[in-house]
Amino acid sequence: MDLLSESKMNSEGGEGRPVPPTSLPLQGGPSQRKKLSAPRISLSLDQSEDDLGETPDDLDINVDDLDTPDEEDYLEYTDHEMDWEDPNAASRSGTSEPCNPINPIPTYSAEEERQDGKLWRTVVIGEQEHRINMKIIEPYMRVVSHGGYYGNGVNAIIVFAACFLPDSDREDYHEIMENLFLFVISTLELMVAEDYMIVYLNGATPHRRMPGLGWLKKCYQMIDRRLRKNLKSFIILHPSWFIRTILAVTKPFISTKFSSKIKYVNSLDELQELIPMDSIQIPECIIRLDKELKEAAVNSKRNSFLLGLDPTAAGGLEPEAAGASSS
Repeated sequence: MDLLSESKMNSEGGEGRPVPPTSLPLQGGPSQRKKLSAPRISLSLDQSEDDLGETPDDLDINVDDLDTPDEEDYLEYTDHEMDWEDPNAASRSGTSEPCNPINPIPTYSAEEERQDGKLWRTVVIGEQEHRINMKIIEPYMRVVSHGGYYGNGVNAIIVFAACFLPDSDREDYHEIMENLFLFVISTLELMVAEDYMIVYLNGATPHRRMPGLGWLKKCYQMIDRRLRKNLKSFIILHPSWFIRTILAVTKPFISTKFSSKIKYVNSLDELQELIPMDSIQIPECIIRLDKELKEAAVNSKRNSFLLGLDPTAAGGLEPEAAGASSS
């Protein structure tokens, strides 16, 4: 059968359109086809320049035997392309391969940056710059507070509550006290403009929270000369034998003027007679202790009256009772 008959039969079996022939007739006969040969490709690296011009014709390449990608490989390739653009594209395309979610990089907002800046405070004490770790002392910042004013309205009252100090058995106790010391000194310099007084709330403070001798000495030495001079009174509420002993030991390190400014007060009623209490925030544990000491003093006087003892002698035991209760 010749090519014209084959072309006519293919056109009748199709849609009426002629099918292009796959080969052309040659002069040698109607059934002969010309075999095309590709030049031999040499991959040797040690070939000379003369070999490059040779084109031997003993290498035959059959195009039909070449492995070409089918439709499934194409879809798989396009799915991977979509994975790069959209991590959820694979799930939408219906593939069952698991897709690892891409975690976005967390953004650092302006508010978080401001909060991070608040964790550290730079202060200047004695012409030296110091940095305070505000986060580590955050639970103990109530140790110092402003208690209002007295006199002509410009003299500040600084309240120091020892019950808010950290326990000495903490592993980071020295680090906390170091930063807390810088915080107290810098706060004094900010709060005090003219003359001032310090009210030291000693009651309801166990011995494990009492500040050490070295810490108190360092505080006194680091206080600016202006603050030492403007301090008019240092009032200790509910003094115990422990705090009295510390002050007696530190007396050689402090001036006589400073020692004369120390006053002991045994109750909140006595403190109210000296300074206004409207703006002073007294901790609840101090209020409970003061009430217990009052009841103990009344019972002591009643027992002394029944036993025929001098009531004033029994009243002199109140400071020691405060020390026993605080321990």
